[in-house]
Amino acid sequence: MASTTIPTHYPQLVDPTRTPLAFLNRAVPRLNRELKSEDLLLRQRAVRSLCDYLHDPEHILPCLDEDIPATLLALLKDNDQFCRLKSAECYYVIASHAIGRQAMLACNVIPRLAELFNDKEASVRRNAHKAVSMYSEAPPGAQNLIELRLVETLLKKLVSELDEIKELILNTIHFCLMVDVEQALAADAMSTLTSLLGHPSDKIKTLVALTIFHLSVSLKGKERAVEIGTVDRLVALLDSDDNSLKSKTALALSVICIITPGKYCTIKAGAIPKLVALLNNDSTELIVNALKAITCIAEAPEGRKQLLESVDQIDQYVDHRLPNIAKHAQIAAKVIKWKP
Repeated sequence: MASTTIPTHYPQLVDPTRTPLAFLNRAVPRLNRELKSEDLLLRQRAVRSLCDYLHDPEHILPCLDEDIPATLLALLKDNDQFCRLKSAECYYVIASHAIGRQAMLACNVIPRLAELFNDKEASVRRNAHKAVSMYSEAPPGAQNLIELRLVETLLKKLVSELDEIKELILNTIHFCLMVDVEQALAADAMSTLTSLLGHPSDKIKTLVALTIFHLSVSLKGKERAVEIGTVDRLVALLDSDDNSLKSKTALALSVICIITPGKYCTIKAGAIPKLVALLNNDSTELIVNALKAITCIAEAPEGRKQLLESVDQIDQYVDHRLPNIAKHAQIAAKVIKWKP
C-alpha cells in the first residue's frame, strides 16, 4: 500500500547543488536575483547553475541583457572560495564570445579579476588567469590589458606560479606582445623568459620561445636577446625531441638573426649544423622556420661559407610540392650562392 510520508531525499533528477532554472525568459532574472542573495547556499547554487547555463551560446545575450557581468563582479570578492572560483569561470565562458568581451570591457572586469591573481587558492587563480587569457585573444582585450599596465604583473607571476598557470600567463603575454612590446621590454621580460628556457616542461619552453619571437620583433628585443645570452639558450633547444619546440625556437632565432650581432652570435653558438639537420623532418612548419633562420644567417659571410657545404641539402626543397617550402628554399639557396 502506498504511503503518504514525504521522503527526505531528493528526486533522482534534482541536483541539490544547483538552482532549478525557471521557465524560459524567467530563468536569468531568477539567477540574477539569487546571485545577489545574502544566503551563501543560494549564491553557491545560483553561480553553479549560471556557469552551466552560459555554456549554451544562445544564453549569452539574455545574460548580458540582464547585466549578469556586473552582478558577478561582487562575487569575485566573495569570502567563499567556491563563489570566487565559479564566478571567474563564468567570465571565462563569457570572454569566449565577442559580445561578452565587450560587456566585460564596459563593466571594467579585468582589474577585479587581476586581484584574484593573489588568491590563496590555486584553483581560483587558475580560473582568473583562464578568463584573462581568453579575454586577451582579441586585440581590443589585449589593448585593454596594456592600458591597465598588467604586463609587468603577469611577468612577476610567471616566476612563482604553478606550471599549469604559467602556460595561461604565457598565452596572455603572447597576445599582449602582438599589440605592444614596450611595457614588456621596460619590465625586462627577456630576462624572465630566458630563465624559463631551462624549464623541464616542453610545452612551457615552446610557449616561451614563441613569446621571445614576438618580443624580438622590436629592435630593442633583438639587442637584449643577444646581450643576455638568450641566443645560446635557444640554440641548445634545437636538439630537443619535440618538433613544436624546435619549430618555435627556429622561428625565434630567425627574427633575432635579422640584426648583425644576432647572426654572429647564432653562428658562434653552433646553430648552423643543427638548423640544417632540422630539414630532415616531416613537419612543414619546422622546415619553413629552419629555412628562414638559415636565410638570415647566410647574409653574414661566415654563415654563407659554412652553409655552402650544405647547399645541396637545401636545393632538394627548391622544387618541393608544397609552395611554402619551395619558396623559402629558393630564397635560402639564392642568398647562400650569392657572390659579391
